[in-house]
Amino acid sequence: MEEIKMVDLLGQHNQIRQDIDSAIKSVIDSSAFIRGKQVKTFEENLARYLGAKHVIGCGNGTDALQIALMALGLEPGDKVLVPAFTYVATAEVIALLHLVPVMYDVNPRTFNTDAQVSLEYMDEFVDERTRAIVPVHLFGQCSQMDAILEFAHRHNLKVVEDCAQALGSKCTVGDKELFAGTIGDIGCTSFFPTKNLGCMGDGGALITNDDALAERIKMIANHGQKVKYHHDLIGCNSRLDTIQAAVLDVKLRHLDEYISARRKAAASYTRHLKAFDPLERYVCTPAECDFTTHTYHQYTLIVKDREKELSQDKSTRDVLKAFLAEKGIPSMIYYPLPLSRQAAFQNIAKKREDFNPEAEDSLHNSEFLADHVLSLPVHTCLQEDQIGYIVEAIKEFYLSANL
Repeated sequence: MEEIKMVDLLGQHNQIRQDIDSAIKSVIDSSAFIRGKQVKTFEENLARYLGAKHVIGCGNGTDALQIALMALGLEPGDKVLVPAFTYVATAEVIALLHLVPVMYDVNPRTFNTDAQVSLEYMDEFVDERTRAIVPVHLFGQCSQMDAILEFAHRHNLKVVEDCAQALGSKCTVGDKELFAGTIGDIGCTSFFPTKNLGCMGDGGALITNDDALAERIKMIANHGQKVKYHHDLIGCNSRLDTIQAAVLDVKLRHLDEYISARRKAAASYTRHLKAFDPLERYVCTPAECDFTTHTYHQYTLIVKDREKELSQDKSTRDVLKAFLAEKGIPSMIYYPLPLSRQAAFQNIAKKREDFNPEAEDSLHNSEFLADHVLSLPVHTCLQEDQIGYIVEAIKEFYLSANL
């Protein structure tokens, strides 16, 4: 059996190496390394794939989020609603722009924004300074966008989708099935190499169906200029490199194939784990919502703590992670701390308790998930025998410990 990798970028690359080499050579031969024609071609092809009017490339996913908030014209002190359980970039850009991140909880099974958990209590602290909400489509499936859109409409909020982990997933909204990133006012994605659609360096993009927003986004990403050396807005310098665009355009042709491979691997994991643990006494496999497809950027378990102590200073999750490592199986914790517990946000972020003194533990799901999630290897080259080996190791862990 081959070495098990958390992500196998080389294996994926080897399958399309000739096309990638040819695409890179075409950029080198043209020497148009900045804003070459391949950038526009990729943007148009991705827009066509998503059914969106505009895709604007930028330097990375974090830049995409920052540019999106800048394009909406938010002012220092405005509040932006953001989940507490997500990667730091989602809230980091809010703070960088001197906005106020207001953190809310997520559904404990889907890891995402929903009506019953996330939106239920937010009416308490939405006011005239609350300007936007940034739902994150975490791990590969969409948040409950129909409820989010209704909530946003009721409070006159802009919706910025963070779809960096869910590009290619679809969400049912009304009678339409729409791609992640095309549902709100602006979608933001990353092309970090490990993403479902990843480049060979850094890259990102913004997605919108609003012509005026698209024009503003383009200007902000290019030093606030529409005409060279005439700067109408304060902007930044964030470009998708031509070489990266050329690589992405090749990979875009295979995106559905990549998603299918990830879904196949996830289905195999779930089938084997449920056969061993049908009542989910030990681990909860990822929940799949009926309103969205799942692209499985991550295959994330919830590891339950057992009554029998494995270690006085480590959780069952942490002991399992160490056990898998001894078996040559990598795993990752996304994320070990909710944003509300990150030192950087202690004097910046707000949560329900800040607006309602009687509210307690409003982020308990995010706290719980940070202590219990564990992501297993999932990628386009993962083999069935590797999945079987991983699941057998998990079974051995629980059976040998007699938990």
